[in-house]
Amino acid sequence: MLWARDSGRCLHRAIVWQCRRTASACDALKAAGHEAQIRETTGLVLDPYFSGTKLAWLLDHVPDARARASAGELAFGTVDSFLVWRLSGGKTHVTDASNASRTMLASLSTGDWSDEMLSLLDVPKTVLPVIVDSAGVVAVTAGVQFLPDGIPIAGMAGDQQAALFGQGCLSNGDAKCTYGTGAFVLVNTAKNPVRSNKGLLTTVAWRIAGELCYALEGSAFVAGAAVQWLRDGLGLIEDSSEIESLARSVPDAGGVSFVPALTGLGAPHWRPEARGMISGLTRGTTRAHVARATLEGIAHSVGDLLDAMASGGTTLQRVRVDGGASANDLLMQMQADYTQLRVERPTDVESTARGAALLAAVGLGLLTASAASGVARGDTCFEPNMTSADRAVSRSRWHEAVARC
Repeated sequence: MLWARDSGRCLHRAIVWQCRRTASACDALKAAGHEAQIRETTGLVLDPYFSGTKLAWLLDHVPDARARASAGELAFGTVDSFLVWRLSGGKTHVTDASNASRTMLASLSTGDWSDEMLSLLDVPKTVLPVIVDSAGVVAVTAGVQFLPDGIPIAGMAGDQQAALFGQGCLSNGDAKCTYGTGAFVLVNTAKNPVRSNKGLLTTVAWRIAGELCYALEGSAFVAGAAVQWLRDGLGLIEDSSEIESLARSVPDAGGVSFVPALTGLGAPHWRPEARGMISGLTRGTTRAHVARATLEGIAHSVGDLLDAMASGGTTLQRVRVDGGASANDLLMQMQADYTQLRVERPTDVESTARGAALLAAVGLGLLTASAASGVARGDTCFEPNMTSADRAVSRSRWHEAVARC
């Protein structure tokens, strides 16, 4: 988001994380040899996923934006920052350390804005918010029609970091996967910013009382969005909830593989030019086979992320799950089977909202961070029950399909 400080009005439509409009800018930075520099400074891969190149695009394409930004007239932020601005009546321009770490503009080691990255992307510091703790009062509500004035705003975190906190993954090695539009695996690495050579991201999980906690992250760009595409794009189902019963109506996918690279491939591949592919079709293929292949594709995508973490030395025994698609029992069983990990699902799968609320409670002194870890409890567990031979065949077929993309 880019908005005017005097009026609060946005200068352009919001740019979402899935937007690939800055792919050519990222390619130019790669060609100029900046990829390793960006990874070392920010912990991120050079990809349009992150907001740094999006901000540069806004400054270059909105009339007078760059001049106004340099003059201090404009404010930039991810949605957390924009919400606090609006909720505080335009008095507070902040972002928390976890969101800042995803802009490609912050130093992973210090948690502050990086002058090196600002110079590389030609972003003036005057447009950026102040980086604050994820838990702690940063503002109070003012002038919001639907809320009383004076309510403290005390919890801020990125979507996946909030889910990690909300799942009670507060110890080194705790892992969760959120199944939303995409699928996102985070592993808590405590005070150690673990670097990956397997295409994973090193990110700030949260900052509490000035102390940074880090996480290792893998992102599959399309998960629940693949089910939405079957519904809205192909018309194979009328409601997303139908996919489980439809997929269960066949014993397997009938040799069909679906790689849901509808917006490119995320971790561990990072191939924005890749496109989705359904392969193995025959005259015997039905919509039920495609539905089952879709769920398998989601589970295999997450399996690739967890395999990348394991090959990098991270030992996992279980993964906690949340998000809308985690309510699908068949998908969760596939996840356990393909990864050979215990999958634990809480009663309430909206862990991001719970994590934000818990951070606010910590920020207000109502809870300690350690006490917050006991709020989320596993309700349903899925244990692996696929044979090693069957798993090897399924994973091999999947990797062949990904290679075609």
